[in-house]
Amino acid sequence: MNLKNKELVQVLIDKNFKMSCAESCTGGLLASSIVEVPAASQVFDMSFVTYANEAKVQLIDVKEKTIETYGVVSEEVAREMAIGCAKKASAHIGVGISGIAGPTGATPTKPIGMVCFGFYINGTVYTFTKQFGNIGRTEVREASVTFVIDTLLELLKSA
Repeated sequence: MNLKNKELVQVLIDKNFKMSCAESCTGGLLASSIVEVPAASQVFDMSFVTYANEAKVQLIDVKEKTIETYGVVSEEVAREMAIGCAKKASAHIGVGISGIAGPTGATPTKPIGMVCFGFYINGTVYTFTKQFGNIGRTEVREASVTFVIDTLLELLKSA
């Protein structure tokens, strides 16, 4: 078990926060990393793997217009994913992840390894884009989960 995963769960327990995720390119890897911690059930009730655009729209209220305007791999969509999953799960924290893990799917402006993140924490939203590079599908997914856990730990220090 990763010690940072355990640390995140403990911080959530200490703050009495619930968390939810909306994952696309990570396909549930973030949720899996959280629930490997034995106490996770105290802070984690549900998560969403919304790989298809339709799933994002139907399950977590991402607006079709947002996808059309900015593309599914965008901070705007990741933001709506984070808000939507938090609201659906009645959670204090929602995390949205949308990216291009590869080896296909890249465009000139959205290369393989580009991942967009949304973090909803008690009504405040933060967004980030990371360029992990063409390091391999599994590696992009794993790097994304590491980024989320590290970022949440940092953001929760002031929450």
